[in-house]
Amino acid sequence: MDAFSQELNNLLTDAFWSILRIEEQAANHVAGGDLSISEMHMLEAVSKDENGRTISELAADQHITLSSVTIAVNKLMKKGYVEKIRHEQDGRQVFVKLTKTGRKVNAGHLYFHENMVRNVSAEMTEEEKAVLLKAMENLNRFFQRKLEPREDA
Repeated sequence: MDAFSQELNNLLTDAFWSILRIEEQAANHVAGGDLSISEMHMLEAVSKDENGRTISELAADQHITLSSVTIAVNKLMKKGYVEKIRHEQDGRQVFVKLTKTGRKVNAGHLYFHENMVRNVSAEMTEEEKAVLLKAMENLNRFFQRKLEPREDA
């Protein structure tokens, strides 16, 4: 591996693990150690519609199976962060909504992300911000291509 590739690899790996550890610390602070990062992200996914989201919508959003969402939602219900509401006209349809506690914890998690972005970019020029956004777009495109289902699989 050439010097650039080695340095890029180190920076990507270090950034990934640092963000994960900092996010875990923030989650523990906001939820008192009661939630995992994946549970925090499930709350975030539920919060995308204040009227609630179906298990299918959550599975698509999180790129996980229906059964995994059901297990996660049931755990979050026991912890008091979400509730299930049946559709008024079609009782077969169930929506998952945040409870008051869930909304509070999710707000703290969103604040963490806003604060992280604000602090990362605080001392950057507009040109540096544009370069960073372009690099992150390229990085995300690369990872999205790796996640797409392969036709030969």
